[in-house]
Amino acid sequence: MEKIVLCITGASGFIYGERILHELLKGHFVYLIVSESGFKVMEEESGIKKEDFLKNLPENCTFYDQNMIESPISSGSRLIETKGVIVAPCSTGTLGAVANGISNNLIHRVCDVALKERKKLFMLVREMPLSLIHIKNMEKITVAGGTVAVASPAFYNNPKTVDDMINFVVGKVLDHFGINHNLYRRWKDENI
Repeated sequence: MEKIVLCITGASGFIYGERILHELLKGHFVYLIVSESGFKVMEEESGIKKEDFLKNLPENCTFYDQNMIESPISSGSRLIETKGVIVAPCSTGTLGAVANGISNNLIHRVCDVALKERKKLFMLVREMPLSLIHIKNMEKITVAGGTVAVASPAFYNNPKTVDDMINFVVGKVLDHFGINHNLYRRWKDENI
């Protein structure tokens, strides 16, 4: 079973991280890190409490607290065994820390390690509008080899529900890692 790291930060849009986790668990072993702010946003947006979320994680998911800087995935020798790192949703604080080489917690550290080991790093920023500081930090991540995207659903697939729009964004993240899914109708695809 392939391994992948998923980080959920305190940006609005917990549903993106939750949906990505659900999809990844269908065929991957997931190393999961949720920031303390991420847990607060989760409860605010979904009503799910931290304890309930953690007790319902399946066997193919290992949770690490953001302060567990000594965890195995903080080392390049272990992170290299994964497909890479997804940060969804990604706060602009996390974006800024990673762009500037600051590792205050495990999320920052695994992103830093992904970049230095040339593993895929996908940061799904959930913020608008963007300041020039945000844009420059996105540029730094991109130049360093990561991918930054703003959660931006398409409308060519005629979404009917909020779920359709969420699934499009989640599907685009999974596409980046070559993970098969049927979350959205692709451009000019008549078979879905």
